[in-house]
Parts: sequence; C-alpha cells; structure tokens
Amino acid sequence: MNLAHPMNSKQVRKEPFPVSILSLTAGAFAIGMTEFVIMGILPNVATDLNVSLSTAGQLITMYALGVAVGAPILTILTQRIPQKKLLYLLMILFILGNGISVFAPNYAILMIARMITALTHGTFFGVGAVIASNLVPPNKRAGAVSIMMAGLTIANIIGVPLGTFIGQNMGWRASFAAIAIMGIVALIGIIIFIPHLKQEKPVSLAKQITALTQPKLLIYLLIGALGNAGLFTVFTYINPLLVKITGVAEHSVTWILVLFGCGVTLGNIVGGKLADWKLMPSILGLYFSICVILTVFTFTVYNPITSILTIFLWGTAAFAVMPGFQVRIMSLAKEAPALASTANHSAGNLGNAIGAFIGGWVIDYLSLNALPWVGALLVGIGLVLATACYIYERKQQSAA
Repeated sequence: MNLAHPMNSKQVRKEPFPVSILSLTAGAFAIGMTEFVIMGILPNVATDLNVSLSTAGQLITMYALGVAVGAPILTILTQRIPQKKLLYLLMILFILGNGISVFAPNYAILMIARMITALTHGTFFGVGAVIASNLVPPNKRAGAVSIMMAGLTIANIIGVPLGTFIGQNMGWRASFAAIAIMGIVALIGIIIFIPHLKQEKPVSLAKQITALTQPKLLIYLLIGALGNAGLFTVFTYINPLLVKITGVAEHSVTWILVLFGCGVTLGNIVGGKLADWKLMPSILGLYFSICVILTVFTFTVYNPITSILTIFLWGTAAFAVMPGFQVRIMSLAKEAPALASTANHSAGNLGNAIGAFIGGWVIDYLSLNALPWVGALLVGIGLVLATACYIYERKQQSAA
C-alpha cells in the first residue's frame, strides 16, 4: 500500500514535519494507552470479574497475539481502501472495542473487546508509518516515524499513569471510557488534518507475500521480536520486581514508570535522528546498549537509586531503536511497505507475548531477580543476528 498523490493531482508538499503527522501521534497515544494501561489495573480487573491474576494476565498476552496474527491479515484485506478512510475506520473500530470493554459483563466479553481493539493496533501503525514517512523528504523519514511513535511513548508518561489512577479510583471501566474518548479526539484529528490521498494500483497479493517472505526481511522481523521479548520479559513484571527486590513502596511504582516513560520519549526522538544519520550502525549500537543496561540492571536492581537510574536509561535505549528499525523494515519491502511495517508490529507484539511468557517461566523456575539478565540474553541473540546481517550486506556491497 503506497502513498501517492493528493486527489487534486498536486504533489504532496514534503515539509520537515507536517502538522498532519500530529493527528497520527494522537491515534498512537490512544492505542499505546489501551495496550499498556491494563498492566496497572490488572488486579482490579481480576477482582471485579472474579478471575485469578494469571488469568487476567492473559488479556495482555491475547492482545499481543491479536496484533501479531490479525494485523497483517487486516492490512491485506483493506489494501484497496484509501489510507485516510482506512485510518478513520480503524479508529472507529478502536473506539468500539474500548466501548465494549467499558460495559463488558464478564471476562469472556472483555477478552473479545480486547481482541477487537488489537486488530486496529498493528494496521494503524503500519499504514501510519508509511504515510508519515512519505509526507517528508527521504532524509527525514525515521524522524517522521518517531514523531508518530511519540504518541505511543507519551502514553507511557501521561496516559498509562492517568489511566491507572482513574482505574484505581473510579473503577477499571472508567479507564477504558477515557481511552475511548481519546480515540474520538484522534478520529476527529485524522478526519480534519490527514490529506486526501489517491490510491496507487494495489500490488497483487502474490507480490506482497513474496516481498514479505524474503529471507532477509524475515530475519529482521525475528530480530525485532527478540528485542521486544527482552523488553517484556522484564517490563511485564516490573511492579513485583521493584516492590519485592528493590524494596520501593508500591505507590512509588507509578512515578518510576513515569520516569521510564520520559526515557522512552527521549529515546524515541533521539533514535529517529540517529537513524536518519546512520541507520544500521545506530540500530546495532542501541541493541548493544540495551544488552549492557539490562545486564547492569541485574546488579543495580537491589538499590532504589541505581535501579531507577537504570530503568530510565533502559527505557531510553529500548525505544530509541524503534524508529530506525521501522524504516529499515519498510526499505526491505518496497513492493509492500505498509504490509512490512504492519508485520514489524506483529512480530514485535509476538515478542511481547513471548517475553511475558518467558518472564513468568523465569519467575517460576529461576527467580524474580533473574529477569534482567534473561532479557539481556534475548536482546543479545537479536544483536548477533543483526550484526551478521550487517556484515553480510557490507560484503555484498564491496563485491558489487
């Protein structure tokens, strides 16, 4: 699904950062809020719906799997729909899913609502990344994607703590009501600010599948999944890790997560600029940094001050890699950039689900304080694969 020209036949004016990208940022904020806020209100959901905490935790796992499986399928099925129309259809579906969550009478209905919402996630980011990158000059692509992705990171600073506060004081259903309202705001922004775009002739399904199944792209999707698995092996269980191992008060965890979100936002912006400067070296350097930081966290987790500092640096590095990685994925599938971009989010969310599972396994069979070094190991495997790909590409270029 490629961005072409406006319907009035004039070229899209490629400014450094068009205002229209901010409407994508608002949508990303709403989606980020609905993805992560469940972690803060999970005990409330479990108690109210009379299920165990581990059963309630499946709402996180199934959301991630819904993104992983549903997003590429939805992107293929909707490839003939103009991008602007597709974006606001996705936001309507997003609002519907969160609206059902507000009134869900039981666990099963809430799970269905979460799956509906998950369908919008990957496709929104996939199509949104293509639109954002094509509204700016080529040397600003990663920066434009990072502006859109900033909505996801700002959601960690403002949206998730706010949603958690609302859920703990007004009931978890109120959290989803707030997210639905944010979705309505994003929908209005998309309708007003995203330009009308003319659709190029759709690429055949066979060509899209061929573009998506090329070995190099699949390896990069695996690298992204490993990076996210390392992140969520630790992040899913950050609350018990900080309370039981670090020894911080439970009410302080929210503020530590706000600080993590500040690091995430800083990293996202800096990562976009680094990727526009040197794409692959920045990706490799950031993966290496994440490995080091998580390894160090194994030792700093026992002290509140060093633990908080490490968490900030971890958030910065973990999300700095994402804009450049998204651009790299799209560049490997020029025939189907939207599908490749969506597949990247699918692979990432599959990594989220795997990371949450591995983290639970580590807690059951190793120990809670083993989480950071296991996360570092997963990212390290991704780093080895990425380095091997980079060396191979350099040799090919030298030979050519």
